[in-house]
Amino acid sequence: MRLGILGSGNVGQTLGSAFAELGHEVKIGTREPEKLAAWAAKTGGKGSAASNAQAAEWGELAVLATLFTAAEPAIRLAGPEHFSGKVLIDVTNPLDFSSGAPKLSVGHTDSAGEQIQRLLPQARVVKAFNIVGAPHMFRPQFPGGPPDMFYCGDDDAAKARVREILEAFGWNPIDIGGIEGARLLEPLAMLWIEHGRRTNTWNHAFKLLKR
Repeated sequence: MRLGILGSGNVGQTLGSAFAELGHEVKIGTREPEKLAAWAAKTGGKGSAASNAQAAEWGELAVLATLFTAAEPAIRLAGPEHFSGKVLIDVTNPLDFSSGAPKLSVGHTDSAGEQIQRLLPQARVVKAFNIVGAPHMFRPQFPGGPPDMFYCGDDDAAKARVREILEAFGWNPIDIGGIEGARLLEPLAMLWIEHGRRTNTWNHAFKLLKR
């Protein structure tokens, strides 16, 4: 499978490396492709960097891993038409750092996930990977067994494909419904962040206990 990733930071590179390790081809879109030469060299020929438009057009499946404030500009640079019909995994969280500690800039009646879906009405947006830090996104190792990854989206076939990806990455996937479920997942990311801030530890993930 060919993955086109928008976002060349820690999250984008982490997910890109993970997909490459699973045998997929990855192209990360960025304004400065030359800065990803070291990352690409570590992927055994599976990873490369290009413009946002080239990555979006080339990928069979897209991943949005930018800061939320950069999401719309990145999509515009990529060309919304290049996402038509494709599954887009939205990893963003609408975080506002203007007062120091992060807080959500969107919530209750809307979400980043829904805004991305509205920006790309022809894409099949699935929210996933947003409730944990980059170091644990691939093959998370916790004493209690595989943690849970909640995900949501309006297209069942798209969610089935993302579920397979989550399982391949080592997660236990839990479908929470349509894209409006991002209104729950983005505050859950804030809970993950706040626990990390208060304890100065970032080695935690969520598990839904059942009986």
